[in-house]
Amino acid sequence: MNAVRFLAYAGLVVLGALVGAAGALVQAAWFPAGLVLALLAIGALCYGAVKALGTRLGGWAPAMGWLVAVLLLTTARSEGDFLFGAGVGSYLFLLGGMLVAVMCATVPYVPPPALRGARLGG
Repeated sequence: MNAVRFLAYAGLVVLGALVGAAGALVQAAWFPAGLVLALLAIGALCYGAVKALGTRLGGWAPAMGWLVAVLLLTTARSEGDFLFGAGVGSYLFLLGGMLVAVMCATVPYVPPPALRGARLGG
């Protein structure tokens, strides 16, 4: 793996963490639309990373960043403060985000067919 690809994966992990933190705030603030927006954001990031880098690892990198950020945000602080309430929206964001990230990261990457010189049935 060359240095540019490694930096791209590292950047996607950070971007996934940022999307997770932003989604945690948005899904609670604007409940139905915010939840859909947060889930679309992680799905678009993971699927776009698969298509941009051409590997499934490209989709897993932001998914792992998202997961770490969201799990760190679910822990309660010693003062008793927490970011996620015990509501259906929070659970849908946690479980739905994991499901969307895994679905987008495991989409099979099929390279486009060659335009010239391709023989069918040969």
